[in-house]
Amino acid sequence: MTTLLDSFVRSHIPSSAEALRGEVKAFLRSWMADRPAHVRARSWSGFDAAFSRALGERGWIGLTLPRDHGGGGADAFTRFVLVEELLAAGAPVAAHWIADRQSAPLILHYGTEAQREHFLPRICKGEMYFCIGMSEPNAGSDLASVRTRAVRDGDDWLLSGQKIWTTYAHKSHYMIALVRTSGGPQDRQAGLSQFLVDLSLPGIDIRPIADLTGDAHFNEVFFDEVRLPADALVGTEGAGWAQVNAELAFERSGPERIYSSIVLLDAWVRHLANLPNAAEHEARLGLLLARMAVLRDMSIAVTARLAAGESPATEAALIKDLGTELEQDIPREIGEALAADPSAPPDEELLRTLAFVSQVNPAFSLRGGTREILRGMIARGLGLR
Repeated sequence: MTTLLDSFVRSHIPSSAEALRGEVKAFLRSWMADRPAHVRARSWSGFDAAFSRALGERGWIGLTLPRDHGGGGADAFTRFVLVEELLAAGAPVAAHWIADRQSAPLILHYGTEAQREHFLPRICKGEMYFCIGMSEPNAGSDLASVRTRAVRDGDDWLLSGQKIWTTYAHKSHYMIALVRTSGGPQDRQAGLSQFLVDLSLPGIDIRPIADLTGDAHFNEVFFDEVRLPADALVGTEGAGWAQVNAELAFERSGPERIYSSIVLLDAWVRHLANLPNAAEHEARLGLLLARMAVLRDMSIAVTARLAAGESPATEAALIKDLGTELEQDIPREIGEALAADPSAPPDEELLRTLAFVSQVNPAFSLRGGTREILRGMIARGLGLR
């Protein structure tokens, strides 16, 4: 009997993609010099427009997009290598992250030629930033129950409603919003559409939400009869559910679902290297690294599916669920290890990094879909519901 696990065929990163790794490492050594671990631990929540523009100048944003749209014309494996190195170094990628990972591929596949010509080159240069308008109050990750609505007004649309947990909306130029264009929440997936929303338009109110660390990269976004032009619609009216599920496959399967705590793990390993009793921690470290290695192999297998033009949504959900669990376990395991060894106090930088990751890690199981929603998707993929 074929099972979901049969979809994870062992794959390898081809040498053509691995060839980029050395160049990226050299660039990051130069750019990231002297940045402390507690800063690098922010990585894909770290917003640095200058860094994103520097990546764009090297052709490292939109790496998989066609060259005639400003992209690099590379495959998904090459982007995997790039992303893996960026996250391992703790690079501040938030400015371009969503546009590169999700918005640009969505526009490429479902947008009009005019939309592609306008948005894609700007994204690839690191000059235009996007956020995702999915979650809503009283809806959470149950996207089919969204209430934000766009109604026709002549050739235009009027958008009203609210989105929440919208990462970096306050620093983004555009949002791709999933909204209802017909029916009601009881109609679930039917009647949903996606729109390109210029966040400078009148009628939009963006309110940052501070997290436990004091950072404020999440936002509430309110729409009060925001007038959108006809060409703000992405793809086909009413086809938003299928489009957003294709988009989420890009969000849920990449290295960022494994490496959110990697800078902390590296800092702990450096701490262990200076301990005379480091061997006492080998089992704990080995288990974490073994789980990470398996998840990396699974992520590479999904990357192979993406490179083949497939949309492995269920497999991506499994990686995201298991990866989030590992990312949240890493600070807990390290905290327990430090507490169990009071004779070897860590340096201040390790403690600051542990404090930050411990405070922010509850959000790991919210972004990209809650654990409960993901497990429902996995159960359907396994034929259990």
